[in-house]
Amino acid sequence: MAGHDAVAALVAEAVGGSRSAVARLISTAERGGDDAAALEAALLPCHGESYSVGITGAPGAGKSTLASALTTELQAGGERVALLAVDPSSPLTRGAILGDRVRLQPHLGNPDVFIRSMASRGHLGGLAMATCTARRVLEACGWPLVLIETVGVGQAELDVAGATDTVLVVLNPGWGDEMQANKAGLMEIADIFVINKADRAGLEATRRDLEAAIAANAPARRPAIVETVATEGTGLDALRAAIAAHREQATASGELAQRRRARAVTELRDLARARLELALDGQLAGPAGEALAGAVTRRELDIDSAARRLVADLLNSDSQRGASRGDPEQDTP
Repeated sequence: MAGHDAVAALVAEAVGGSRSAVARLISTAERGGDDAAALEAALLPCHGESYSVGITGAPGAGKSTLASALTTELQAGGERVALLAVDPSSPLTRGAILGDRVRLQPHLGNPDVFIRSMASRGHLGGLAMATCTARRVLEACGWPLVLIETVGVGQAELDVAGATDTVLVVLNPGWGDEMQANKAGLMEIADIFVINKADRAGLEATRRDLEAAIAANAPARRPAIVETVATEGTGLDALRAAIAAHREQATASGELAQRRRARAVTELRDLARARLELALDGQLAGPAGEALAGAVTRRELDIDSAARRLVADLLNSDSQRGASRGDPEQDTP
């Protein structure tokens, strides 16, 4: 554990322009624990404003190639771009994403591009929370645009992508079983559908099916549809324009502010729930928990009453800890 002062010093280095310090801070976010909490506190005074774009879709849809081509397109417009490649399935080796980084080689060494693979190795709030912390690191360090790519369309990936300002869902002609299985979730989070590899057969049928699915599942939102061939750079100008249009519309309508507030509520709830579960596990492993479990087993106490007593004991112990620290009874707004 680095300690609060060390984390704060590392934040100062990162804000001052050290790319290695930025990378180390993202590793801190991945690990979680007290240092991740110290990191959030150290980032609070930092002033930065970034816009985030999530890129999700089934494996093989060409997300990494698209992310690379989109980065090139955005840079052509004068943007500085940071890319987080997130893999929930590789908490130790992160092999899948590291393999995909071969497609990002053209940007390595570019001072206006920052690329980092990441996975959750213990963050209390899970991978989505770790990614949000990493995004705040990049925001504090002056990266105005953050692309967040996921490896698939499972629930963890949808949670990560959904915690961004604009969500791109990448698919290919023919869709695929995995995309069909997650259609409801994709319709819920997608702001722009990208039909990549649009030079393949079946493009027209895929677009018709997608338009029908949007009409049935998301008629009010009407996500845009953009066709690209990322390997050739085709359609990237239209994709950049679609992202800009969604950003402008979301900002003007107040949707962006609402989405960010909802994201804060989700982060707060997830982290609070995780902390409560940790505290509850500790309570259950202690003498009081053992006594309650024994009483339930011997049928001396019903399970609901035992659970209520456990919660009451947990709240009382937390209140006593707060009093011993001198915590205020009520936060000022």
